[in-house]
Amino acid sequence: MAGHNKWSKVKHIKGAVDAKRAKIFSKLSREIFVSVKEGASDDPDLNPRLRMVLLKARQANMPSDNVQRAIQKATGEGGASQFLDLTYEIYGPQGVAIMAEISTDNKNRTAAEIRHILTKNGGSIASAGAVSRLFHRKGQIMIARSDAEEERVMEIALEAGAEDFLSDPEGYEIITDPNLFEEVLNKIEAASIPTLSAGVTCLAELTTPVDPASIETIQKLVDKLEDHDDVTNLYTNADFPE
Repeated sequence: MAGHNKWSKVKHIKGAVDAKRAKIFSKLSREIFVSVKEGASDDPDLNPRLRMVLLKARQANMPSDNVQRAIQKATGEGGASQFLDLTYEIYGPQGVAIMAEISTDNKNRTAAEIRHILTKNGGSIASAGAVSRLFHRKGQIMIARSDAEEERVMEIALEAGAEDFLSDPEGYEIITDPNLFEEVLNKIEAASIPTLSAGVTCLAELTTPVDPASIETIQKLVDKLEDHDDVTNLYTNADFPE
């Protein structure tokens, strides 16, 4: 999930990895399978989508055996389901905007299941473009303040072509053009600076403050959507209070 507060998001992801490891590994295996099938290559150097999924797998500490099994399944002979990539634009409680990226082998089944989740949890499908216009696709790298000195990280990031460098008490956020994300990340990793999270994501241009009384309701909807097997990425402009 991508939303605000950004550091809460990182902690949420780390916690989810611990609490739902098997579920996350299963979804990553599916993403690897689809990326190899759709990209027609199991070579990350030739398949950008696979490279991004492998980065997610690495950050989730997914065992290499699991990764290899997913790749071998995708490259094996025989018929395989055809997957369709979709984006659902959603309004949640309090007008919170949500984008769900989906990969499905049964569009009708997925549509029915997503609508059921929305109906039960106060969400609704938005008109085309109503939600997506609120987000911009960017590379994002998060680094804990305790892991590196600010001046050093900023110098490396900006020299590598980062668009922006943001600093706050918890750490540093590096924003890049999606096409330059890997170049910037490689420079950061070459300097032996660990990252809390890194990937090409959708960042909200405008956020929606969440009333404390609605936090649980909105979080429940987000969790239900994230938990769906076909949802590969979820983005929200909800600005949760600390």
